[in-house]
Amino acid sequence: MSDTYALFEEAGKFLAGRVMSEAESSLQVELDSGKRVKVKSANALLRFAKPAPAELLAQAHSLSGEIDLDLIWEVAPDEEFGFDDIAREYFNAHPDAPQRAATLLRLFDAPHYFHRRGKGRFRKAPEDILKQALVAIERKAQQAAQIEAWAIELAGGHCPAPIAEQLYRILFKPDKNGPEYKAVVEAAKRSHKAPLDLLKDAGAITSPYQFHWKRFLFEFFPKGTAFPPLQAPPVKNDLPLATVQAFSIDDSSTTEIDDALSVQGLGSDTIVFGVHIAAPGLAVQPGSAVDQVARTRWSTVYMPGHKLTMLPDEVVQSYTLLEGRDCPAVSVYFSLDAASLAVKAVETKLEQVTIAANLRHDQLDAVVTEPTLTGDAPADYAFAPELAFAFRLARHLKAQREVVRGKPENFNRPDYNFKLDRADAASEPDGSETVVITERKRGSPLDLIVAEAMILANSHWGGWIAECGVPGIYRSQASMAPGIKVRMGTKPAPHAGMGVKQYTWATSPLRRYVDLVNQWQIIACARHGRTAALAAPFKPKDAELFSVISGFDAAYTAYNQFQNGLERYWTMRHLEQAGLTELDAAVMKDGLVRADTLPLVFRALGCESLPRGARVRVRITGADLLTLDLHASLVARLDDPATPADDAPVDAEEADEAAEAAAPLALAIDLQDGDNAAEPAPSGAA
Repeated sequence: MSDTYALFEEAGKFLAGRVMSEAESSLQVELDSGKRVKVKSANALLRFAKPAPAELLAQAHSLSGEIDLDLIWEVAPDEEFGFDDIAREYFNAHPDAPQRAATLLRLFDAPHYFHRRGKGRFRKAPEDILKQALVAIERKAQQAAQIEAWAIELAGGHCPAPIAEQLYRILFKPDKNGPEYKAVVEAAKRSHKAPLDLLKDAGAITSPYQFHWKRFLFEFFPKGTAFPPLQAPPVKNDLPLATVQAFSIDDSSTTEIDDALSVQGLGSDTIVFGVHIAAPGLAVQPGSAVDQVARTRWSTVYMPGHKLTMLPDEVVQSYTLLEGRDCPAVSVYFSLDAASLAVKAVETKLEQVTIAANLRHDQLDAVVTEPTLTGDAPADYAFAPELAFAFRLARHLKAQREVVRGKPENFNRPDYNFKLDRADAASEPDGSETVVITERKRGSPLDLIVAEAMILANSHWGGWIAECGVPGIYRSQASMAPGIKVRMGTKPAPHAGMGVKQYTWATSPLRRYVDLVNQWQIIACARHGRTAALAAPFKPKDAELFSVISGFDAAYTAYNQFQNGLERYWTMRHLEQAGLTELDAAVMKDGLVRADTLPLVFRALGCESLPRGARVRVRITGADLLTLDLHASLVARLDDPATPADDAPVDAEEADEAAEAAAPLALAIDLQDGDNAAEPAPSGAA
């Protein structure tokens, strides 16, 4: 008796083998591999005696590709049918086993022509459904051909225009089913290059600076940075003119002058210290056109040599505290005992304030010094007595806060100023400028005066509006323990890092949206006192306040990351321009080091085992302006290894920020799973 074979389906695959035994409802089938499987009789779609199973499947696959799908669709009946019915129509009245198997495979592999009904039975697709499916198949084939062509171009060093146009979307917010994305993934795999290197080599990225700048605009200003036509609303209420002569302290580049100071009563027992804040909140109303623009932008964006203001310049100029003008202001006056500096009384007023001078840091930092402010050296500058008192008060306030903090504030590290050398200072940088980086000592007298005055005002207003029953937006920190970060909320809470009972942001309403929101609440309290909760724009438990916190916090964090990224870019450009190959630095942790004279944190090989605070010299071995990754290695330890370094625990938040700053650029391209569209792509971070 000759052998009997069976062809059956298992998990979408067709297998064939020798029938070893047969029961009432199942077969025992041995495959060519020697494996024996149990097959339900109903699933044995084809019984045959020849050819052998392997030969049958080979012939069937070959014949299947030759079967005309359009023809068999035409001859197929409208009702359900079996594959043998079509085999007899297509081949002959008595098709052999390979022909029958080929028909089964062809029908099974064409679900757009024939809907599967199971166990070798099918039903042809309606004509309109078939036409739609064929169009989709043709479109997919054309797309596959396009992906292939683009991948070949990219791997060959040329970037197709459609990919160049979607560069930032592909890298940071891709549609993983998009042909442009798939072409980049395919080309990167073929060329064995990282996507960023591939696109750079193909000419899609011509300028590292423009890459960082346009990437930021793509994510946060997709419609451009231009403002819609806006008109600054006037302050309608008549405001009394204060008797003070106020002065501001800012850098020369500052156009949004939010705050000014005044001192009255010098030489008497009571000295009145005034903090005066620009008052757009007296004119701009929640929901207005100006408010909508401010809420869209959330904050001014700063970067070396350029900035994107929260409000258009024509609006800013209507409210900025410009020298020589009487400006609407929200003022808070602290009446202080001249000897002890104890606060006797505090009063908030809505008024006009005469701005007598806009003092500038860059012009006065070298002149207004601690000796001139304390009387140990002559003071030859405007407002010398007032500045001397403000400095005395600032040191007093700082000392009080440090008692609450439990330790002094540390200003050991300097700040840095970036200046780009270019012909047109008003134009956007293009990344090719010469950069000059200069140190600015933190905690300088003028810095201290302004900082303590703003902390004083923000802390007072935070407590005052709470007493009036009006909510605000607060910044708090539960403790200074490692990992405890500053948080934003709507209720007053201590800020351990600053050493105050509560703290708001209300002194920069032209630059930060949160400050404008808080100013509206303060204005309501100034006008209505204890009944202000009824008149304030935002009521207790107002969900809108939480929405503002969420939107602002996300934008402000991203803007700071962008600023840090561009400062890192310009610092690395400075290394190039100055020809610096070695730097002195201090070890942080895990191989991270901080340069002594530049705002730069990076990893240096050989420093991993050194204690925190160890003094080292490192050699720059490589830099990538696209990823902002800097490579370095240890040259020598500069301090005495026998002398213990500062092994105090690293502040967790500072260490995390430093590690993030030193990390290379993160992309949303996954070369291992280019077709996975279900998983959302994270945006990259420099």
